This record gives sequence, structure tokens and C-alpha cells, in this order.
Amino acid sequence: MSDTSSGRPSRPPPRSGARRPFGKGGAPGGPRPFPAGRKSGRPPAWEGESDVALLYGWHTVAEALRNPKRRFRRILVTENAAHRLTEEGIALPIAPEVVRPSEIDKLLGPDAVHQGLLAESDHLPSPPLSKVAKHDLVLVLDQITDPHNVGAIVRSAAAFGVGAIVTTARHSPVATGVLAKSASGGLEHVPFCLVQNLARALTELKDNGMLVVGLDSEGPADIEDTMLRAPLALVLGAEGKGLRQLTGQTCDVLARIDLPGVIKSLNVSNAAALSLGIARRALKRDGRAPS
Repeated sequence: MSDTSSGRPSRPPPRSGARRPFGKGGAPGGPRPFPAGRKSGRPPAWEGESDVALLYGWHTVAEALRNPKRRFRRILVTENAAHRLTEEGIALPIAPEVVRPSEIDKLLGPDAVHQGLLAESDHLPSPPLSKVAKHDLVLVLDQITDPHNVGAIVRSAAAFGVGAIVTTARHSPVATGVLAKSASGGLEHVPFCLVQNLARALTELKDNGMLVVGLDSEGPADIEDTMLRAPLALVLGAEGKGLRQLTGQTCDVLARIDLPGVIKSLNVSNAAALSLGIARRALKRDGRAPS
């Protein structure tokens, strides 16, 4: 699962008991620091520095503006972006601040491609597992920390009609900033279901009738040769480390991705897109349409 495009050094070998998800190598994700946990009794929530979702870029913000579930706090637009919103019939739920592009640059940094749009909103609500289990296809992310990778996974998930993404409240990047930009509007179509304990969440999905398939380079068969049926949960492991031991043990079955070329590993976001395409075809043969 090596990501050579960034030029960053590889992670050290996985710890004992960890499973590699798709092959050798891995893309470093950069762990995110978390403050003390929230008070008990509250629903799971990302334990990041802020409860505000930062959204920028045309597709990201435009899709958010079309989503009636979004609750906006602040919207910054340039004159050109405001004209484009009007031309495309996209309404603004609150009065925007019309600014120069340089003012958004100051907030995001010169490397952020914002296309004249920046918004602050509440995070979207996390659906309960009981609701997630009613979808025909869901993704489960086991501590994938790179926001670029998670954002790309969200985009693929939206393209393949995934009902939800299940991930841990800790050791996961918050759905904001770079992740939201990489998702290119996918956040508005694929909700994150946040859980405290992934193994318990997988058990609950299984109790609700889901087949839980973990992607692992040591799986007994290629995912294309694995019997897949709906409702289905595909589990992807972290960059470099792969599925944690308990996660792999909780899955119903492990499957690998066999690659015919000289490179035998994929970046986790590419592996997600490939496995989702295989899963969709299998579910179509099984007679199940996207829910």
C-alpha cells in the first residue's frame, strides 16, 4: 500500500500482530493530536481541536450548500464565486462575507485551492450503527490517519453508492479542511458513523446481518474469488500497519487484492476504489441495487 508520490519516507515495519491490508509498504498518515476525551454519556464525536468543519473549494462548498442538513456559521465568497453561485442557482442559507481572494489565502495558506469559497459549519451528525446496517454496502476504516487518503476514499464511496463509513472517534482525521477538499463534495453523500470501539461495532454489524470482509494481503483468496453478498461491510486497514489484530479476527472473512503487474501494493484510497468496484459488481449479480 505504498504511496510514493509524496516522496516521504516509509513507515517502520508493522508491529507484531498487525496485518498489512494490501501488500508491502504504506503511506504515512501523520497522527493527529487529541485532547482529553469528552464527558461520558455524550455520543461519539471527533476529539479534534474544534467542533467547526472548515470547507473550501468549489465542489466541496457547493455540495455542502445543497445539503439541507448542513448548518453554516460563516461563508466567505469572492465576487467571481458569488456570481457563479447565482448562475448555478445555489442559494446561500446565511448572508455571506464578500472578500478578496487574498483574504481567504490568509486564512488557509497560499497552497490551498479554494476557488473563492470558504465556509465554516457544524459537523454532520453521526448515524447510529443500527441505521448503518440497513445499507447494502458500507466501508469501515481501521485507524486510517492520512486526511488526503480518507478524503479520496470518501469520494470513491460516494461514487459507488456506499451508505456510510464507520470509523473510530479517535485516531481518525476530522472531516474538515484537507479531508473535505479531497472528498470533493462526497462528505454530503456518505455520512461518517463514529464509534468508540471498532471490534464491538463490527460485531454489532454482524449481529444485524452484515457480512464483514477485511482486506488483508494474507487473506485466503482474492476478493474477486470471495463470495460477497449484501448487506456487506468492507474493512480497510491503516497505512503501513494494516488491520489491527482484533479487527482482523472479528471479520467474517479476510480477502486480498491480487495484482498482475510488477508493483504488488496499492495506496489505501486506490485499494478502496478497486474493492468497491468489485463489491458493487458482486452485489449487482446478487440482485441488490444501491440502497
